[in-house]
Amino acid sequence: MSATRPRVCVLHTVAALPPVFDPLVRELAPGVDAYHVVDESLLADTVALGPLPRTAARLATYVTAARNAGADAVLVTCSSVGPFAEAARPLVDVPVFRVDEPMAEQAVAHGTRIAVLATLDSTLRPTADLVRRHAATRRADVAVTTAICPGAHQARLSGDTARHDDLIAAEAHRLAADHDVLVLAQASMAAAVDRLTSGRISVPVLSSSRTGTAQLATVTVREERA
Repeated sequence: MSATRPRVCVLHTVAALPPVFDPLVRELAPGVDAYHVVDESLLADTVALGPLPRTAARLATYVTAARNAGADAVLVTCSSVGPFAEAARPLVDVPVFRVDEPMAEQAVAHGTRIAVLATLDSTLRPTADLVRRHAATRRADVAVTTAICPGAHQARLSGDTARHDDLIAAEAHRLAADHDVLVLAQASMAAAVDRLTSGRISVPVLSSSRTGTAQLATVTVREERA
């Protein structure tokens, strides 16, 4: 690993995501060296118990450990713990990126009727709140609808990715009739995008994995502290 290249930590809460993000980093941020950290309990605890302070503290520990290990940035790929990523920013002198932030910006730019679709309830509020915050920054009057895709999360856990994607596509088709843009709230939903865009949906379908990863292209090497 070259000392002149930025080093970035990509923090996941789903074990299947490193193989998804690794090629995206090579494509969209080829100037950085990335390593991946996975802790599925961060998401499991948030799903089961809600956004606990102790979970936020644990994520902050990962962020500070990454900086102490020489990371020049951290990308948190889980939208459910996105607010915890923001809370950790003051703790380090390097960027801490939310994977869904560029997606939220794009959603507001695409229209005023925005649908946020998730397979987990824990993701809906953080993503919808982020969209509303960006709308407020732009002074845009938007209506945000949130929807859960029933059965999709269970299908993914059981390994039935085809059913997972089909269920997302069906729910997205339903929402598209009454909205200007669809937001897929979780990076793990990105594989369903091809099914959506190649079907009957005429409105933009946004996912966080590509735009979230592209943020890493802005990272530069930070001077190490003594």
